[in-house]
Amino acid sequence: MEFALDTGNTAWMISATALVLLMTPALAFFYGGMVRTKSVLNMMMMSFVSLGTVAVIWVIYVYGLTFGPGSSSSSIIGNPSGLIGLNGVDDTNSLAAGSGVPFLVMVAFQATFAIITVALISGSIADRTKFLSWSIFTILWITLVYAPIAHAVWGGGLLGPLGPIAEHLSVPIDFAGGTVVHINAGAAGLALALVLGRRKGFGKEPMRPHNLPFVMLGAALLWFGWFGFNAGSEFAADATAGRAFLNTTVAPAFALLGWLLVEKIRDGRPTSLGAASGIVAGLVAVTPAAASVDTWGALSIGFIAGIVCSLAVGLKYKLGFDDSLDVVGVHFVGGWVGTLLIGFFANLNEGTTWAPNLGNTEGPLPHNGLFYGGGWSQLGAQGIAALAATVVSFVITLGIAIAIKKVIGFRVTEAVEVAGIDLAEHGETAYEEAK
Repeated sequence: MEFALDTGNTAWMISATALVLLMTPALAFFYGGMVRTKSVLNMMMMSFVSLGTVAVIWVIYVYGLTFGPGSSSSSIIGNPSGLIGLNGVDDTNSLAAGSGVPFLVMVAFQATFAIITVALISGSIADRTKFLSWSIFTILWITLVYAPIAHAVWGGGLLGPLGPIAEHLSVPIDFAGGTVVHINAGAAGLALALVLGRRKGFGKEPMRPHNLPFVMLGAALLWFGWFGFNAGSEFAADATAGRAFLNTTVAPAFALLGWLLVEKIRDGRPTSLGAASGIVAGLVAVTPAAASVDTWGALSIGFIAGIVCSLAVGLKYKLGFDDSLDVVGVHFVGGWVGTLLIGFFANLNEGTTWAPNLGNTEGPLPHNGLFYGGGWSQLGAQGIAALAATVVSFVITLGIAIAIKKVIGFRVTEAVEVAGIDLAEHGETAYEEAK
C-alpha cells in the first residue's frame, strides 16, 4: 500500500510525542520532591540520564529489536536488520502508515515510552544507588527487558493479536502500556529493591518528602503529558483518541478521590502526597484500558485503582522490602488493576475502532468484558499477559542487577548514604545552607 501523508494525524502525533517526552522531567520533579534534601539531585538525575541513554540506543538498535519483524508470531525479539540507525527507511514501513503518520514520527513517539519506563524504576531504589551503575542498568534493561516485552505485546510477538493467547482465549488489550510500561517497571522495581536492600533507617526513622510542592507539580505535569501517552497511542486524531483523552481525564480524577477517601478513613486527614499519588495511580490503571472502556468503566477503574493502590503502598513495611517511592504499590499494582479490569469493563461497542497499538488489525479481535456480555475469555487473556510480563521482567531484571552488583557494585557506601548522595555522586547540593 502506498503511503499517503495525513498532515492532521502527523501534527497530532508530533504534539503527543512532545507531551510524552515532558513526562520524564515531570517524573523527576515528582520523585525529586518525595526524597530527602540530601538526595534530590541524584533522584532527578536518574530520570534525566534515562533521557540520554535510552534515546541514543533506541535509534541505534533498540527500535529494531522492538518493532523489527519477527520470524513468527512466537518470536521473542524483532529483527533489527535494515533498521540500525533508522536512516533511509521508507514511510511505508511505518507501523502507523495506515494513519498517514511518517516512520520517524512513530519512532520518536515510541522512544519516549521506553525512556519513561526505565525512569519509573528509579523510584524503587532512591537514596542509595551509584549513578554510574544506574546509567549502565538503563542500557541493559531497555535492551534485555523492555524490547522483548514491547515486541511481544505491540511488535507482533507472543502477547499480540497473532500469539497463542489470542488463538485460544482473546487478544490481550494493552492500549498504551499497562503491561509494557507499568507492570514491567513495577516488577523491575521490586527486583532492584530486593537486590540493593533497605535504606539505612528504613522503618525506624522518618523519611518524609522534602518538597511536596515539587511532588504536586510533577503529578500535574505527568497528567498533562499523559494525554499524549494515552490518546497518542491511537496514532490518529479520531474518535478513539477522543475516547482515550476523556478516559484519561476522568479515571485519575476519581482515583484521586478514592485515595483521599482511604486516607480520611484510615488516617483522619487527606494529604497532598495522597492527592498526587492518587492521580498517578488512576493514570497508570487507565493506560491499558484507555480506548476499550466507556465512561462508566473509566470511572470504575480509576476509583478502584485509587483505593487499592493507597492500601498497597503500605505493604512494603509489612513485607520488609524498601520500595522507596512506591513504584511497586502504584505502578505494579495499578498496572495489574487496570489490565485485569479490562476483562470486566471492556466495551468494544462504544464506537472505538480496534486499531490501537500501531494499527495491527491482523488476527482475531478482542472480546467485550464480563460486564458487557463478553464472558470470561478477555479476563483470562488479560491475566495471562500480566503474569507473563511480571515474570519476564522480574527474573531478567534480577539477573541484570546481580551482575552489576558483583562487577562494579550497585549501592553507595553507608557513609555516603548517611552524609548525602548528591555531594558524593555529583559534587553539588540542591540547596545552599543559609550563611
